[in-house]
Amino acid sequence: MAVGALAGEAPPASAPETPPVSAPETAPTSHALKSVSEFDSRKLVTDPEKLPGAAVFQEHCAQCHQGQVPKAPQKMFLQMMSGSTIHEALTSGLMKGQAQSLTELQRVQVAEYLSGGPLSAATNRPQPKMCVGPAREFDAAEAPLRAGWGYNNSRFVDADAAGLAPAAVPKLHLAWAFEFPGGIRARSQPSIAYGAVYVGSYDGTVYALDRSQGCVRWTFKAGAEVRTAVVPYEQTGADGKPVRRVFFGDVIARAYSIDALTGKLAWSVKVDDHPNATLTATPTFSGDTIYVPISSLEVTTAADANYECCKFRGAVQALDARSGAPRWKAYSIPQPPAPVRTLASGKRIFAPSGAPIWNSPMVDPKRGVLYVGTGENYSSPANDTSDSVLAFRLSDGALAWSYQALAGDAWNVGCMLAVDHPNCPAENGPDVDFGAGTVLVPLPSGHDILIAAQKNGWLFGLDPDHGGRLLWKTRVGRGGIQGGIHFGVAVEGTRIYAGISDMKDEHTGRTSKDPPRPGITAVDAATGRVVWTTPATDACAGRPFCDSGISAAVTAIPGVVFAGHMDGRFRAYDGATGAVLKEFDTTQEVRTTSGATAHGGSFGGPGAAARDGYVIVNSGYGIYFHMPGNVLLAYRAQ
Repeated sequence: MAVGALAGEAPPASAPETPPVSAPETAPTSHALKSVSEFDSRKLVTDPEKLPGAAVFQEHCAQCHQGQVPKAPQKMFLQMMSGSTIHEALTSGLMKGQAQSLTELQRVQVAEYLSGGPLSAATNRPQPKMCVGPAREFDAAEAPLRAGWGYNNSRFVDADAAGLAPAAVPKLHLAWAFEFPGGIRARSQPSIAYGAVYVGSYDGTVYALDRSQGCVRWTFKAGAEVRTAVVPYEQTGADGKPVRRVFFGDVIARAYSIDALTGKLAWSVKVDDHPNATLTATPTFSGDTIYVPISSLEVTTAADANYECCKFRGAVQALDARSGAPRWKAYSIPQPPAPVRTLASGKRIFAPSGAPIWNSPMVDPKRGVLYVGTGENYSSPANDTSDSVLAFRLSDGALAWSYQALAGDAWNVGCMLAVDHPNCPAENGPDVDFGAGTVLVPLPSGHDILIAAQKNGWLFGLDPDHGGRLLWKTRVGRGGIQGGIHFGVAVEGTRIYAGISDMKDEHTGRTSKDPPRPGITAVDAATGRVVWTTPATDACAGRPFCDSGISAAVTAIPGVVFAGHMDGRFRAYDGATGAVLKEFDTTQEVRTTSGATAHGGSFGGPGAAARDGYVIVNSGYGIYFHMPGNVLLAYRAQ
């Protein structure tokens, strides 16, 4: 992730651990609480410190949740949680004892202050429609696709699985829309299997939806927001019968496996003990193992001048897919952080730290390794595995090789507050992680090439047979804190499709002499040569939090690449030329399966899922200066 408050991806959350609960028969319900605020939950709160809960939090909560208590979730983590989850923790959960002096009104005010929305938001919205009759039934024969995050970072769906020819793409229309009640972002990658759509949500609810109608078959409540994909996978049980499950992670660093057909919990595992650890990238399944990438929000916690920065280091945790038992853990920084200097205040600085991993691992069984990209260091001095591509051995997690694309990148949010901030590293950036998953691409020559995409707008071609030796690099964007190339490329054959974000400089607090290049570019994987570029047109018309570029991951089917823009447009591009084949404005109100109207917003993080003629995508990115929205949209050709 790298950037926390503005950032890359690693975002958030950590809240008092809440036992996960399975709810296979009913849709989630909300507390029937009256809001104490008058703001619209689907609009960004520009000054939360004016909300009534700010003073309550400062008086009763800040002494633990602003870095003073190591195991207490940081305030910035709490702000990533839904109001209902916070209120439940204060009222009947793990924080009940600490909150016993608060009135019910004060508990509501704290929950609304931290979440940025009224608790009545979800209650006042019609709840998701439950399936009845045949729509409740799963098709056990429709096995998961071994494509996309969770399996292969090429994000390519072949013709048979996609069921959608390029000629049919202009005929796509909205088949149904699903609203996440009370949310301002929709950031979990949907997956399609067993006649269902699996997706996570802002309040931690995981849904299994009927693919044709969008009604709810079952729900499961995780401990916090689910930003990863919800990935179906199959294994053979002890009785020789298939075991069908889905796996995912939440933003308080807990990984889950649940039954794909019932929503019942199989196992859950806390994969890192650091209080700011988080899972925002999708774990990868291969063989009998799930590989979990670990990031953190300590990059934002360092904004507190009293916080001793920094002790987190990125990692990959290998888990037994059947039981969740840990097999090995590999760190992006081999040595634990240690004190490197003491300030006049007596506060210590620790290093090396950071190098978070917020991209899905790419497994290479042929060479017996998995590849991940890392982010920046959080403290100074920077080390030699930040902003790098790392290859870990599948057998034991040992580092096989590393390629560092940019040395000396150490940064945290303290640098955004003041140049002399005590936690701002001497390097002060530029904060240009690898946020997109690496992709292994077979070439016609019989060799393979490893493709990596960085937030500074550079694409790299590396040699996996010779220690990650650089074969070529091509710059396709200006880059910046939020990209450059942000969440993911797609690969069709030897053609790489890269969405370019290149947000407006004023959003990040930085300026650049280079002009932005928002849009989408196709690059030849063998040579790094640019095949075509389609610049994004400006459709923002002065709307706040609107940018024209592409931050979200892109998805390809034969001859077509799908991309969601930060201005809310969802586009299908011709894979050979870059011409626009179809466009939807997802910021427009649509009728949802619950009977209410809702709308999307900016696209950030996940891309589209495609299968059997459906193209399904989340819209809404109400964080980090992006337009809010809360819908899952299912398109199908007429």
